[in-house]
Amino acid sequence: MNSNTRMTRRAVLRNLGVVTGAILAFGASSPAATVAAPGRRAAKLRRSENTRKQIFRHVFKTPMVDTHEHLPDESQRLQRAGAGSPRCDDWALLLSHYLDSDLRTAGMSKVDLDRFLSPDVDPMEKWSLLEPWWPAVKNTGYAQAVRISMRELYGVENLSAMTVAKVQTAYDRLRKPGFYQEILRDHANLHSCQVNCLTGTPFRESTMPTLLMQDLSIVGMFAGPAFRQYAAPAGIEVKSLADWHRVIKWWFEKYGKYAVAVKSQNAYARNIDYARVPAEQAEPGFNKLLANERVSVEERKLVEDHLFWYAVDEATAHHLPVKLHTGYYAGQNGMPLSRLLHNAGSAADLCRLSPNTQFVFMHICYPHYEELLGLVKHYTNAHVDMCWSWIINPIAAKDYFKKHIVTAPANKLLPFGGDYIPVEPVLGHAVIARQGMAQALSELVEEGWLTASDAIDLIEPVLNGNAHRIFQLEKKTELLSRAAWGT
Repeated sequence: MNSNTRMTRRAVLRNLGVVTGAILAFGASSPAATVAAPGRRAAKLRRSENTRKQIFRHVFKTPMVDTHEHLPDESQRLQRAGAGSPRCDDWALLLSHYLDSDLRTAGMSKVDLDRFLSPDVDPMEKWSLLEPWWPAVKNTGYAQAVRISMRELYGVENLSAMTVAKVQTAYDRLRKPGFYQEILRDHANLHSCQVNCLTGTPFRESTMPTLLMQDLSIVGMFAGPAFRQYAAPAGIEVKSLADWHRVIKWWFEKYGKYAVAVKSQNAYARNIDYARVPAEQAEPGFNKLLANERVSVEERKLVEDHLFWYAVDEATAHHLPVKLHTGYYAGQNGMPLSRLLHNAGSAADLCRLSPNTQFVFMHICYPHYEELLGLVKHYTNAHVDMCWSWIINPIAAKDYFKKHIVTAPANKLLPFGGDYIPVEPVLGHAVIARQGMAQALSELVEEGWLTASDAIDLIEPVLNGNAHRIFQLEKKTELLSRAAWGT
Protein backbone atom coordinates (compact mmCIF):
# COMPACT_ATOMS: atom_id res chain seq x y z
CA MET A 1 0.00 0.00 0.00
CA ASN A 2 1.59 3.30 -1.03
CA SER A 3 1.46 6.59 0.89
CA ASN A 4 -1.10 8.01 -1.54
CA THR A 5 -3.51 5.18 -0.69
CA ARG A 6 -2.97 5.70 3.03
CA MET A 7 -3.53 9.45 2.89
CA THR A 8 -6.56 9.17 0.67
CA ARG A 9 -8.17 6.50 2.82
CA ARG A 10 -7.62 8.49 6.02
CA ALA A 11 -9.01 11.63 4.46
CA VAL A 12 -12.03 9.83 2.99
CA LEU A 13 -12.87 8.01 6.21
CA ARG A 14 -12.51 11.18 8.24
CA ASN A 15 -14.85 13.08 5.95
CA LEU A 16 -17.27 10.17 5.74
CA GLY A 17 -17.47 10.12 9.53
CA VAL A 18 -18.50 13.76 9.58
CA VAL A 19 -20.99 13.20 6.76
CA THR A 20 -22.55 10.13 8.35
CA GLY A 21 -23.02 11.95 11.63
CA ALA A 22 -24.74 14.83 9.88
CA ILE A 23 -27.10 12.52 8.01
CA LEU A 24 -28.07 10.64 11.16
CA ALA A 25 -28.57 13.87 13.06
CA PHE A 26 -30.83 15.13 10.30
CA GLY A 27 -32.85 11.93 10.46
CA ALA A 28 -33.24 12.19 14.20
CA SER A 29 -34.59 15.72 13.86
CA SER A 30 -37.64 14.55 11.87
CA PRO A 31 -39.66 12.45 14.39
CA ALA A 32 -42.96 12.71 12.54
CA ALA A 33 -41.52 11.27 9.37
CA THR A 34 -39.74 8.54 11.35
CA VAL A 35 -42.87 7.52 13.22
CA ALA A 36 -44.95 7.53 10.03
CA ALA A 37 -42.62 5.34 8.04
CA PRO A 38 -39.57 4.22 10.02
CA GLY A 39 -38.59 1.55 7.54
CA ARG A 40 -38.74 3.81 4.53
CA ARG A 41 -37.02 6.61 6.43
CA ALA A 42 -34.16 4.37 7.50
CA ALA A 43 -33.77 2.97 4.00
CA LYS A 44 -33.67 6.49 2.56
CA LEU A 45 -31.00 7.50 5.07
CA ARG A 46 -28.94 4.42 4.21
CA ARG A 47 -29.17 5.20 0.49
CA SER A 48 -28.17 8.82 1.10
CA GLU A 49 -25.27 7.77 3.29
CA ASN A 50 -24.07 5.22 0.75
CA THR A 51 -24.29 7.75 -2.08
CA ARG A 52 -22.18 10.21 -0.10
CA LYS A 53 -19.61 7.52 0.61
CA GLN A 54 -19.42 6.64 -3.08
CA ILE A 55 -19.03 10.28 -4.11
CA PHE A 56 -16.36 10.98 -1.49
CA ARG A 57 -14.40 7.86 -2.47
CA HIS A 58 -14.45 8.81 -6.15
CA VAL A 59 -13.49 12.41 -5.49
CA PHE A 60 -10.56 11.49 -3.26
CA LYS A 61 -9.19 8.66 -5.41
CA THR A 62 -9.36 10.53 -8.74
CA PRO A 63 -6.10 12.25 -9.78
CA MET A 64 -6.54 16.00 -10.05
CA VAL A 65 -4.75 18.57 -12.18
CA ASP A 66 -3.48 21.57 -10.21
CA THR A 67 -3.85 24.53 -12.58
CA HIS A 68 -2.14 27.27 -10.59
CA GLU A 69 0.88 27.44 -8.27
CA HIS A 70 3.83 29.76 -7.60
CA LEU A 71 6.18 26.99 -6.45
CA PRO A 72 9.92 27.47 -6.79
CA ASP A 73 11.80 24.47 -8.08
CA GLU A 74 12.58 21.86 -5.46
CA SER A 75 16.31 22.58 -5.79
CA GLN A 76 15.63 26.18 -4.74
CA ARG A 77 13.69 25.05 -1.67
CA LEU A 78 16.55 22.79 -0.70
CA GLN A 79 18.99 25.69 -0.66
CA ARG A 80 19.26 26.99 2.87
CA ALA A 81 20.82 30.22 1.65
CA GLY A 82 21.18 32.09 -1.59
CA ALA A 83 18.85 32.98 -4.43
CA GLY A 84 15.43 31.39 -4.29
CA SER A 85 15.59 30.39 -0.62
CA PRO A 86 12.68 31.31 1.67
CA ARG A 87 12.81 33.92 4.40
CA CYS A 88 12.96 31.11 6.93
CA ASP A 89 13.45 27.40 6.57
CA ASP A 90 11.46 25.96 9.46
CA TRP A 91 7.85 25.17 10.37
CA ALA A 92 6.85 28.85 10.24
CA LEU A 93 7.31 28.74 6.46
CA LEU A 94 3.99 26.91 6.15
CA LEU A 95 2.27 30.03 7.54
CA SER A 96 4.23 32.48 5.41
CA HIS A 97 1.93 32.58 2.39
CA TYR A 98 -1.66 33.83 2.81
CA LEU A 99 -1.98 32.95 6.49
CA ASP A 100 0.46 35.75 7.25
CA SER A 101 -2.22 38.14 5.92
CA ASP A 102 -4.86 36.73 8.28
CA LEU A 103 -2.41 37.17 11.14
CA ARG A 104 -1.87 40.82 10.22
CA THR A 105 -5.58 41.57 9.85
CA ALA A 106 -6.21 39.84 13.19
CA GLY A 107 -3.84 42.39 14.75
CA MET A 108 -0.37 40.82 14.79
CA SER A 109 2.22 43.56 14.38
CA LYS A 110 4.52 43.66 11.39
CA VAL A 111 7.49 43.51 13.74
CA ASP A 112 6.25 40.28 15.33
CA LEU A 113 5.34 38.75 11.97
CA ASP A 114 8.79 39.58 10.60
CA ARG A 115 10.36 37.91 13.63
CA PHE A 116 8.07 34.90 13.24
CA LEU A 117 9.22 34.45 9.63
CA SER A 118 12.85 35.32 10.27
CA PRO A 119 15.59 32.73 9.74
CA ASP A 120 17.41 34.27 12.71
CA VAL A 121 14.81 33.31 15.34
CA ASP A 122 14.96 29.84 16.88
CA PRO A 123 12.02 27.75 15.57
CA MET A 124 11.20 26.66 19.13
CA GLU A 125 10.70 30.29 20.17
CA LYS A 126 8.26 31.12 17.38
CA TRP A 127 5.14 29.68 19.02
CA SER A 128 5.15 32.48 21.60
CA LEU A 129 4.81 34.98 18.75
CA LEU A 130 1.96 33.06 17.12
CA GLU A 131 0.04 31.96 20.21
CA PRO A 132 -1.87 35.22 20.94
CA TRP A 133 -3.31 35.28 17.40
CA TRP A 134 -3.77 31.59 16.68
CA PRO A 135 -7.30 31.29 18.18
CA ALA A 136 -8.49 34.12 15.92
CA VAL A 137 -7.19 32.67 12.64
CA LYS A 138 -6.98 28.91 13.06
CA ASN A 139 -10.40 28.24 11.51
CA THR A 140 -9.97 30.31 8.33
CA GLY A 141 -9.40 28.51 5.05
CA TYR A 142 -5.80 29.71 5.03
CA ALA A 143 -5.15 28.15 8.43
CA GLN A 144 -7.11 24.97 7.78
CA ALA A 145 -4.92 24.20 4.76
CA VAL A 146 -1.85 24.47 7.00
CA ARG A 147 -3.43 22.41 9.80
CA ILE A 148 -4.45 19.63 7.40
CA SER A 149 -0.96 19.55 5.89
CA MET A 150 0.64 19.30 9.32
CA ARG A 151 -1.74 16.50 10.23
CA GLU A 152 -1.15 14.50 7.03
CA LEU A 153 2.59 15.14 6.64
CA TYR A 154 3.74 15.42 10.25
CA GLY A 155 1.12 13.47 12.21
CA VAL A 156 0.27 16.52 14.32
CA GLU A 157 -3.42 17.16 14.97
CA ASN A 158 -3.11 20.47 16.82
CA LEU A 159 -0.40 23.11 16.65
CA SER A 160 0.60 24.17 20.17
CA ALA A 161 3.55 24.76 22.45
CA MET A 162 3.56 21.01 23.13
CA THR A 163 3.71 20.00 19.44
CA VAL A 164 6.03 22.59 17.86
CA ALA A 165 9.12 20.41 18.42
CA LYS A 166 7.42 17.45 16.70
CA VAL A 167 6.37 19.68 13.78
CA GLN A 168 9.91 21.02 13.37
CA THR A 169 11.46 17.55 13.50
CA ALA A 170 9.01 16.26 10.90
CA TYR A 171 9.56 19.36 8.73
CA ASP A 172 13.30 18.66 8.63
CA ARG A 173 12.78 14.95 8.01
CA LEU A 174 10.47 15.50 5.04
CA ARG A 175 12.47 18.28 3.42
CA LYS A 176 14.89 16.26 1.29
CA PRO A 177 15.33 15.48 -2.42
CA GLY A 178 12.08 14.04 -3.77
CA PHE A 179 9.76 15.72 -1.28
CA TYR A 180 7.86 17.62 -4.00
CA GLN A 181 6.93 14.32 -5.63
CA GLU A 182 5.99 12.86 -2.26
CA ILE A 183 3.71 15.76 -1.34
CA LEU A 184 2.17 16.57 -4.70
CA ARG A 185 1.72 13.14 -6.26
CA ASP A 186 1.93 10.57 -3.47
CA HIS A 187 -0.09 12.47 -0.86
CA ALA A 188 -2.19 15.04 -2.75
CA ASN A 189 -2.80 12.75 -5.76
CA LEU A 190 -2.09 15.54 -8.24
CA HIS A 191 -1.33 14.71 -11.87
CA SER A 192 0.76 17.86 -12.34
CA CYS A 193 0.98 21.50 -11.29
CA GLN A 194 0.96 24.60 -13.48
CA VAL A 195 3.39 27.19 -12.16
CA ASN A 196 3.44 30.95 -12.61
CA CYS A 197 7.01 31.89 -11.69
CA LEU A 198 7.28 34.93 -9.40
CA THR A 199 11.05 35.34 -9.37
CA GLY A 200 11.25 37.59 -12.42
CA THR A 201 11.70 34.88 -15.03
CA PRO A 202 8.89 34.99 -17.64
CA PHE A 203 9.27 31.24 -18.22
CA ARG A 204 11.20 29.02 -15.84
CA GLU A 205 13.09 26.11 -17.31
CA SER A 206 12.11 23.80 -14.47
CA THR A 207 14.22 20.77 -13.73
CA MET A 208 10.93 18.98 -12.97
CA PRO A 209 9.22 19.93 -16.24
CA THR A 210 6.38 17.40 -16.29
CA LEU A 211 5.48 17.89 -12.61
CA LEU A 212 5.93 21.68 -12.48
CA MET A 213 4.54 22.66 -15.87
CA GLN A 214 5.03 26.36 -16.56
CA ASP A 215 2.94 29.33 -17.65
CA LEU A 216 4.54 32.04 -19.79
CA SER A 217 4.10 35.32 -17.94
CA ILE A 218 2.84 38.11 -20.20
CA VAL A 219 2.23 40.78 -17.57
CA GLY A 220 5.65 42.40 -18.13
CA MET A 221 5.08 42.41 -21.87
CA PHE A 222 2.44 45.12 -21.47
CA ALA A 223 2.50 46.43 -17.88
CA GLY A 224 5.57 48.59 -17.38
CA PRO A 225 6.68 47.26 -19.80
CA ALA A 226 9.54 45.30 -18.21
CA PHE A 227 12.12 46.22 -20.84
CA ARG A 228 15.24 44.70 -19.30
CA GLN A 229 13.54 41.54 -18.05
CA TYR A 230 12.20 40.57 -21.46
CA ALA A 231 14.58 42.19 -23.96
CA ALA A 232 17.93 41.08 -22.53
CA PRO A 233 17.31 37.29 -22.87
CA ALA A 234 16.02 37.89 -26.39
CA GLY A 235 19.16 39.84 -27.30
CA ILE A 236 17.08 42.58 -28.90
CA GLU A 237 17.83 46.27 -28.42
CA VAL A 238 14.53 48.07 -28.06
CA LYS A 239 14.42 51.44 -29.78
CA SER A 240 10.82 51.41 -30.99
CA LEU A 241 7.43 49.79 -30.51
CA ALA A 242 8.22 47.53 -33.46
CA ASP A 243 11.32 46.29 -31.62
CA TRP A 244 9.19 45.51 -28.57
CA HIS A 245 6.81 43.54 -30.76
CA ARG A 246 9.82 41.48 -31.84
CA VAL A 247 10.72 40.84 -28.20
CA ILE A 248 7.24 39.54 -27.46
CA LYS A 249 7.35 37.30 -30.50
CA TRP A 250 10.75 35.93 -29.41
CA TRP A 251 9.31 34.67 -26.11
CA PHE A 252 6.45 32.92 -27.84
CA GLU A 253 8.69 31.39 -30.48
CA LYS A 254 11.11 30.07 -27.86
CA TYR A 255 8.67 28.86 -25.18
CA GLY A 256 5.20 28.80 -26.73
CA LYS A 257 5.30 25.09 -27.45
CA TYR A 258 6.41 24.27 -23.89
CA ALA A 259 4.12 26.61 -21.92
CA VAL A 260 0.70 25.34 -20.85
CA ALA A 261 -0.82 28.84 -20.85
CA VAL A 262 0.02 32.51 -20.49
CA LYS A 263 -0.70 34.35 -17.26
CA SER A 264 -1.29 37.94 -16.16
CA GLN A 265 -2.04 39.26 -12.69
CA ASN A 266 -2.38 42.87 -13.90
CA ALA A 267 -5.81 43.05 -12.24
CA TYR A 268 -3.92 43.91 -9.04
CA ALA A 269 -3.04 47.27 -10.62
CA ARG A 270 -6.08 48.10 -12.76
CA ASN A 271 -9.32 46.77 -14.15
CA ILE A 272 -9.02 44.27 -17.00
CA ASP A 273 -10.83 46.56 -19.45
CA TYR A 274 -8.29 46.29 -22.27
CA ALA A 275 -9.43 47.98 -25.49
CA ARG A 276 -8.04 47.09 -28.91
CA VAL A 277 -5.76 50.09 -29.47
CA PRO A 278 -3.89 50.42 -32.82
CA ALA A 279 -0.11 50.79 -32.76
CA GLU A 280 -0.13 54.40 -33.95
CA GLN A 281 -2.18 55.46 -30.91
CA ALA A 282 0.05 53.58 -28.48
CA GLU A 283 3.41 54.56 -29.96
CA PRO A 284 3.74 58.13 -28.53
CA GLY A 285 3.23 56.88 -24.98
CA PHE A 286 5.48 53.89 -25.57
CA ASN A 287 8.31 56.14 -26.75
CA LYS A 288 7.95 58.23 -23.59
CA LEU A 289 8.15 55.11 -21.44
CA LEU A 290 11.18 53.94 -23.38
CA ALA A 291 12.84 57.31 -22.73
CA ASN A 292 11.83 57.14 -19.07
CA GLU A 293 9.66 60.22 -19.45
CA ARG A 294 6.45 60.97 -17.58
CA VAL A 295 3.27 59.64 -19.19
CA SER A 296 -0.32 60.45 -18.37
CA VAL A 297 -2.78 57.86 -17.10
CA GLU A 298 -4.52 57.96 -20.47
CA GLU A 299 -1.27 57.45 -22.40
CA ARG A 300 -0.27 54.52 -20.19
CA LYS A 301 -3.61 52.82 -20.71
CA LEU A 302 -3.26 53.14 -24.49
CA VAL A 303 0.16 51.47 -24.32
CA GLU A 304 -0.94 48.70 -21.98
CA ASP A 305 -4.11 47.97 -23.90
CA HIS A 306 -2.29 47.75 -27.23
CA LEU A 307 0.47 45.51 -25.87
CA PHE A 308 -1.98 43.34 -23.93
CA TRP A 309 -3.76 42.43 -27.13
CA TYR A 310 -0.49 42.00 -29.02
CA ALA A 311 0.55 39.38 -26.42
CA VAL A 312 -2.91 37.78 -26.31
CA ASP A 313 -3.02 37.48 -30.09
CA GLU A 314 0.37 35.77 -30.01
CA ALA A 315 -0.92 33.40 -27.33
CA THR A 316 -3.98 32.63 -29.44
CA ALA A 317 -1.81 31.94 -32.49
CA HIS A 318 0.21 29.50 -30.37
CA HIS A 319 -2.96 27.82 -29.02
CA LEU A 320 -2.24 28.93 -25.46
CA PRO A 321 -5.10 29.75 -23.07
CA VAL A 322 -4.93 33.17 -21.41
CA LYS A 323 -5.13 33.07 -17.60
CA LEU A 324 -6.23 36.32 -15.95
CA HIS A 325 -6.50 37.17 -12.28
CA THR A 326 -9.97 38.31 -11.21
CA GLY A 327 -11.42 39.28 -7.86
CA TYR A 328 -9.85 39.20 -4.43
CA TYR A 329 -6.29 40.45 -3.79
CA ALA A 330 -3.65 38.70 -1.72
CA GLY A 331 -2.15 40.72 1.11
CA GLN A 332 -3.88 43.07 3.50
CA ASN A 333 -4.99 46.68 3.91
CA GLY A 334 -4.72 47.64 0.25
CA MET A 335 -7.53 46.14 -1.85
CA PRO A 336 -9.86 48.58 -3.68
CA LEU A 337 -13.09 46.57 -3.58
CA SER A 338 -14.82 48.94 -5.99
CA ARG A 339 -12.45 47.85 -8.77
CA LEU A 340 -13.36 44.19 -8.30
CA LEU A 341 -16.98 44.99 -9.11
CA HIS A 342 -16.04 45.56 -12.74
CA ASN A 343 -13.85 42.49 -13.36
CA ALA A 344 -16.60 40.16 -14.61
CA GLY A 345 -18.10 42.78 -16.93
CA SER A 346 -14.70 43.56 -18.40
CA ALA A 347 -14.01 39.85 -18.78
CA ALA A 348 -17.15 39.56 -20.90
CA ASP A 349 -15.83 42.34 -23.16
CA LEU A 350 -12.56 40.44 -23.61
CA CYS A 351 -14.42 37.29 -24.65
CA ARG A 352 -16.44 39.29 -27.15
CA LEU A 353 -13.40 41.09 -28.57
CA SER A 354 -11.43 37.89 -29.16
CA PRO A 355 -13.76 34.92 -29.69
CA ASN A 356 -10.90 32.63 -30.75
CA THR A 357 -8.98 33.15 -27.50
CA GLN A 358 -9.57 30.68 -24.69
CA PHE A 359 -9.77 32.82 -21.55
CA VAL A 360 -9.35 31.32 -18.07
CA PHE A 361 -10.70 33.62 -15.35
CA MET A 362 -9.12 32.79 -12.02
CA HIS A 363 -10.23 32.70 -8.38
CA ILE A 364 -14.00 32.75 -9.24
CA CYS A 365 -13.80 36.58 -9.16
CA TYR A 366 -14.49 36.30 -5.43
CA PRO A 367 -16.64 37.79 -3.94
CA HIS A 368 -18.50 38.47 -7.22
CA TYR A 369 -18.78 34.88 -8.38
CA GLU A 370 -22.41 35.03 -9.49
CA GLU A 371 -21.41 37.50 -12.20
CA LEU A 372 -18.59 35.24 -13.34
CA LEU A 373 -21.00 32.32 -13.46
CA GLY A 374 -23.20 34.35 -15.79
CA LEU A 375 -20.18 35.03 -17.98
CA VAL A 376 -19.06 31.41 -18.30
CA LYS A 377 -22.60 30.30 -19.05
CA HIS A 378 -22.85 32.80 -21.94
CA TYR A 379 -19.45 32.82 -23.67
CA THR A 380 -17.99 29.77 -25.39
CA ASN A 381 -14.41 30.95 -24.84
CA ALA A 382 -14.75 31.62 -21.09
CA HIS A 383 -13.52 29.15 -18.47
CA VAL A 384 -13.45 29.47 -14.69
CA ASP A 385 -10.50 28.37 -12.58
CA MET A 386 -11.33 27.85 -8.89
CA CYS A 387 -7.67 28.13 -7.86
CA TRP A 388 -7.14 29.78 -4.45
CA SER A 389 -10.89 30.13 -3.85
CA TRP A 390 -11.19 27.06 -1.61
CA ILE A 391 -9.01 28.70 1.05
CA ILE A 392 -10.25 32.26 0.59
CA ASN A 393 -13.77 31.11 1.47
CA PRO A 394 -14.41 27.33 1.45
CA ILE A 395 -18.18 27.75 1.76
CA ALA A 396 -18.38 30.24 -1.13
CA ALA A 397 -16.20 27.93 -3.25
CA LYS A 398 -18.49 25.00 -2.56
CA ASP A 399 -21.44 27.23 -3.45
CA TYR A 400 -19.81 28.23 -6.74
CA PHE A 401 -18.97 24.63 -7.65
CA LYS A 402 -22.50 23.50 -6.86
CA LYS A 403 -24.09 26.31 -8.87
CA HIS A 404 -21.74 25.88 -11.82
CA ILE A 405 -22.72 22.23 -12.25
CA VAL A 406 -26.40 23.10 -12.70
CA THR A 407 -25.87 26.42 -14.53
CA ALA A 408 -22.93 26.28 -16.95
CA PRO A 409 -21.36 23.50 -19.01
CA ALA A 410 -19.20 21.30 -16.80
CA ASN A 411 -16.40 21.22 -19.38
CA LYS A 412 -15.64 24.89 -18.65
CA LEU A 413 -14.73 24.34 -15.00
CA LEU A 414 -11.18 23.95 -13.61
CA PRO A 415 -11.70 23.06 -9.94
CA PHE A 416 -8.33 23.39 -8.20
CA GLY A 417 -5.10 25.30 -7.97
CA GLY A 418 -3.23 25.66 -4.70
CA ASP A 419 -1.71 29.05 -5.57
CA TYR A 420 1.11 28.59 -3.05
CA ILE A 421 4.81 29.40 -2.85
CA PRO A 422 5.64 26.79 -0.14
CA VAL A 423 4.70 23.31 -1.33
CA GLU A 424 3.47 21.82 1.96
CA PRO A 425 0.10 23.65 2.23
CA VAL A 426 -0.84 22.56 -1.31
CA LEU A 427 -1.79 19.21 0.22
CA GLY A 428 -4.12 20.80 2.77
CA HIS A 429 -5.69 22.99 0.11
CA ALA A 430 -6.27 19.95 -2.11
CA VAL A 431 -8.02 18.11 0.73
CA ILE A 432 -10.28 21.13 1.36
CA ALA A 433 -11.11 21.35 -2.35
CA ARG A 434 -11.90 17.64 -2.61
CA GLN A 435 -14.08 17.79 0.49
CA GLY A 436 -15.95 20.82 -0.88
CA MET A 437 -16.53 19.20 -4.27
CA ALA A 438 -17.71 15.94 -2.70
CA GLN A 439 -20.08 17.81 -0.42
CA ALA A 440 -21.43 19.88 -3.32
CA LEU A 441 -22.10 16.83 -5.48
CA SER A 442 -23.68 14.97 -2.56
CA GLU A 443 -25.98 17.89 -1.83
CA LEU A 444 -27.03 18.12 -5.48
CA VAL A 445 -28.02 14.45 -5.35
CA GLU A 446 -29.85 14.76 -2.04
CA GLU A 447 -31.72 17.83 -3.24
CA GLY A 448 -32.82 16.05 -6.40
CA TRP A 449 -30.83 18.09 -8.92
CA LEU A 450 -28.59 15.17 -9.95
CA THR A 451 -28.82 11.42 -9.86
CA ALA A 452 -26.04 9.57 -8.09
CA SER A 453 -24.71 8.30 -11.42
CA ASP A 454 -24.79 11.85 -12.86
CA ALA A 455 -22.68 13.08 -9.94
CA ILE A 456 -20.15 10.26 -10.16
CA ASP A 457 -19.88 10.63 -13.93
CA LEU A 458 -18.82 14.28 -13.48
CA ILE A 459 -15.89 13.60 -11.17
CA GLU A 460 -13.16 12.44 -13.55
CA PRO A 461 -13.89 14.94 -16.33
CA VAL A 462 -14.02 17.90 -13.95
CA LEU A 463 -11.05 16.98 -11.73
CA ASN A 464 -8.83 15.79 -14.55
CA GLY A 465 -10.25 15.77 -18.05
CA ASN A 466 -11.05 19.46 -18.50
CA ALA A 467 -7.49 20.56 -17.75
CA HIS A 468 -6.04 17.90 -20.01
CA ARG A 469 -8.16 19.15 -22.90
CA ILE A 470 -7.93 22.92 -22.32
CA PHE A 471 -4.15 22.91 -21.76
CA GLN A 472 -3.26 20.02 -24.16
CA LEU A 473 -1.47 18.24 -21.34
CA GLU A 474 -0.64 15.04 -23.21
CA LYS A 475 1.09 17.02 -25.95
CA LYS A 476 2.84 19.32 -23.48
CA THR A 477 3.99 16.42 -21.32
CA GLU A 478 5.56 14.72 -24.31
CA LEU A 479 7.39 17.89 -25.36
CA LEU A 480 8.52 18.72 -21.82
CA SER A 481 9.78 15.20 -21.20
CA ARG A 482 12.31 15.87 -23.95
CA ALA A 483 13.17 19.45 -22.95
CA ALA A 484 16.88 20.13 -22.68
CA TRP A 485 16.60 21.59 -19.19
CA GLY A 486 14.89 18.58 -17.57
CA THR A 487 16.78 16.21 -15.31
